[in-house]
Order: sequence, then structure tokens, then C-alpha cells
Amino acid sequence: MAGTGEVVAAGVPGARGADGLPRHGVDRETFRAIAGARGGPQAVRLLRGGQLSKRALLLLALRRAVPEHDGYREAYARVRALQRDDRDQWEEVLLRPELDAWAADCLRGAAAGEDVPLGGLGEFLRPGSGAPLALECDGLRWAPSIDHAGPRRVDYGRPPAGPLADAELGLWEQRLSEAWDILVRRHRRHAAAVAACVTTVVPLRPAPGGEAVSAAARRAYGAVAASLPGDPVLLALALVHEFLHVQLGALLDLVPLHRPNGPAVHHAPWRPDPRPAGALLQGAYAHLGVADFWRAEAAAGAGDAARAHGEFARWRTHTLAAGRTLLGCGELTSSGLEFTEELVRTVRELGEPGE
Repeated sequence: MAGTGEVVAAGVPGARGADGLPRHGVDRETFRAIAGARGGPQAVRLLRGGQLSKRALLLLALRRAVPEHDGYREAYARVRALQRDDRDQWEEVLLRPELDAWAADCLRGAAAGEDVPLGGLGEFLRPGSGAPLALECDGLRWAPSIDHAGPRRVDYGRPPAGPLADAELGLWEQRLSEAWDILVRRHRRHAAAVAACVTTVVPLRPAPGGEAVSAAARRAYGAVAASLPGDPVLLALALVHEFLHVQLGALLDLVPLHRPNGPAVHHAPWRPDPRPAGALLQGAYAHLGVADFWRAEAAAGAGDAARAHGEFARWRTHTLAAGRTLLGCGELTSSGLEFTEELVRTVRELGEPGE
């Protein structure tokens, strides 16, 4: 993986380190496309490769940390056999969203001499317990799984809603199908990226007041968590918003964009509490997608036009303000400055409200 803050070329034949493992990076064109939330499936494939290598390294490190554990050794041998004989199945296992957090927690625990749940790798090798969907609209397919049964190895910041009864699952399938139609017909570029990346939807309970919530976790690549809103437009928006969080997390695994969060905090226009630079960057990036979503809704003239215009104006203003703060905070790397400059330029190109 890239070891500096600079953007490096990707896909160079023979780009391997002294340990023989592939090195990943992002070419400048793709990097700028990601910064503008327009990288699409091509960017997803590149970042997905980085996630595969990251997880393979975590499993290898864990194998070396617990060489005497028979159960883990056997499960790890099965993973290696899949890598050799069934690449698609190997990728599916390694990209189970919560494998990253499980492996990292086990590695930390093993280093501290703790009793860690190493049987988890065998669980990831078994078929998932989620409810698979097959959604299609205008030739664009998405096949997510509703992971409602757990167990949860990742904290999404809100309590999970599952396990769900059959009627509840049916409502989720209906609402996701409606949201997918909205994404494909009015936000096709975002829909293509979501379909390439998001494999898992985790149902959450709504906020105490009944408001819809959504979340993504840095160590759960490919998963979007959300409560079930009554309006499929809001579910479509949540998919775009949280996908961008997932995508930025995967990019940060390859290219550092900011220094480690220190004591400095900055105003976030959408929150009452100040945020460190990394969190502000995450928020600004996701809200670029929110502004773009509402711009397209307003242009389509579908539903509540006044709401769409108002939300676009609000999130365009907030995202530009956050971008300016980031550019002046002194905590971004050179790549982070380039990323944020492109983010701000893209927001400006969305046009002024009412245009």
C-alpha cells in the first residue's frame, strides 16, 4: 500500500514490495474523480483491491501471531485454498464487511495475551445469514444482502433492528427496491457505484424521536447501515451518503489525506459540536453527495420540488464552508489538499440554487 501522503500510480506491472505483496495506489485521474464523487465502478474496483490486500495481510499477521491454534490454522488453510482454487469465493469471504474489524480486534487481543475468538474465521467461511436481494432497474442490477441477524462485530453508532420478522423483511425489500428505482432513474452515476461497492445493508432502529438514521463504519467496507424511512427518497439518499463514507475510508487506507487527529477541532456547519479534521473531511465528502443528490432531485421535478431546492441550497452552502475550513486548517497532507480542492471545485460546479 502507499506509504506516503503522495498520490502514486496504480496498476503498474510488477509493483510489489520486498515482501512480494502487491502495492496499491491511486492514479491522479482516478484520485480526482473520487474526490468529486464521480469515480464510479472503476474507482470501486481499485479501492476494493486495496481492501482485499489489507484483509489478507490481517489474516496472515494473525496466523503468525497464533501459530499453535489448530482451529485458526485449519480455517486459514481453507482461505488460502480458496485463494488458489476459487478466486471469486475467496474475495467474497475476505470482503465480508465485518471481517476487518474482527481480525484487527483479534490481532490486538493476541498481542496483549488475551483469549480471542479465533473461531470467527470459520464463521466467515460459512454462507452468510442475511436475506439476499436481486434488484434491477433499467438494466442496472444490485444484489445486496439484508444482514439483520448478526452477530454484530462493528458498532454503527445505533442499535441494530434485527432479527427481523418475515413481514419486516418484506417491507425492507419493497423499500430498497423503490429506493433503487429512484437511484437508477435520477442518480444513475451514484447507483452504479453503490451497486459495485455495497454488498450489505444493516437495519438499524430509528432515533428515539422516530427520525431516520444511517451510518457507515470505517472497518466495515461494503456495508451501509440505516433505519427504514417511510420515504424511499430518503433511503436512496442514505445509500449515496453512506457509500461515500465507505469509499473515503477505503481511499484513506491507501493515501493519507490528513495528519492523525490531534487536539485541534473545527466548526462543522451541520453539527453543534466541533470536529477534528478527519471527521470534518468525512462529513464534507459525504455531503457533497447529499448536495448533488438534491440538485438532481430538483432538476428531475419529482416529488416535493421546494424541499429538493431547499436541501440543495443548504448542503451546497454547508459543504463549501467545510471545504474552506479544511483548506485553511493546516492539517491536510499534500494529497489531502488536492482532494479537498477538487471536492470544493465539484460543489461549485453544481451551480447556484435556482439555476
